[in-house]
Amino acid sequence: MTTVEAPAKINLCLYLGPRLEDGYHLIASLFEPVTLSDSLTFSEAERDEVVCPGVEGENLATRALRVLRSEGWDVPPMRIEIEKRIPVAAGLGGGSADAAAVLRQAAGEVGDIGGIAALIGADVPSQIDPMACLVEGIGQKITSLPRPAEHWVVLLATEPGLATPEVFERADRMELSRKPGELPGISERLWAVASSGVSPLEYPGLLVNDLEPAAISLMPRIAEAKDRLADAGAGHVGMSGSGPTVFGLFPDRAGAERAARDLGPEAILCEGGVAEPG
Repeated sequence: MTTVEAPAKINLCLYLGPRLEDGYHLIASLFEPVTLSDSLTFSEAERDEVVCPGVEGENLATRALRVLRSEGWDVPPMRIEIEKRIPVAAGLGGGSADAAAVLRQAAGEVGDIGGIAALIGADVPSQIDPMACLVEGIGQKITSLPRPAEHWVVLLATEPGLATPEVFERADRMELSRKPGELPGISERLWAVASSGVSPLEYPGLLVNDLEPAAISLMPRIAEAKDRLADAGAGHVGMSGSGPTVFGLFPDRAGAERAARDLGPEAILCEGGVAEPG
């Protein structure tokens, strides 16, 4: 029996580029892992099985295992039990993190894990080796970044979650995509600041999420959650991914702990830029 951790990520920013013919959008985004994670336990079984309480239907971990089998991964059948700590459909990459944790078990035994990850989901490649990174293209171009200086994160996850396709569809209707040719310059600016290893609190003007207006139009409570975090003293407040989770950045643990206490049991305290081992 083996137990591993699957860390969540937040999008410190997300710039939305044009929609491609296949329906995907070009993006430029800064991802960072946080110390909130799901826990996956692998044990031998009579047949492959993925158990994830609270998540109905096939999840990305199930798909990852199935694709590994199709690529010739011939270890004995296994049961994978997922303890969900990352809120579902929250813009924190929980499903992608779980899939990446499954793929990591086959590292060195199946070729092109990165290519398999891209087939499973746009956020999965960045979760194979959780670290701060600049993500471009449709999520497949990943440039690793140094661990940022200490900062802490308080999350407020609004339930129920939002379906990513629905948010992108609303963003298209609201014409939120940037013009062709804008993203390369944005990526250069993001790389210039993030590659120095400073805290994201040092460049709040770049921490923009172009999907926010679309997500807020679908779930106005996102704006309320942002206001609560700002009132609690966050140095910067943003929305992760396609929402609805919002995050507040704090320079030190003490300030983040005070805010989390004030915000109540729904607040989740994490260290930013750091992944739990596993």
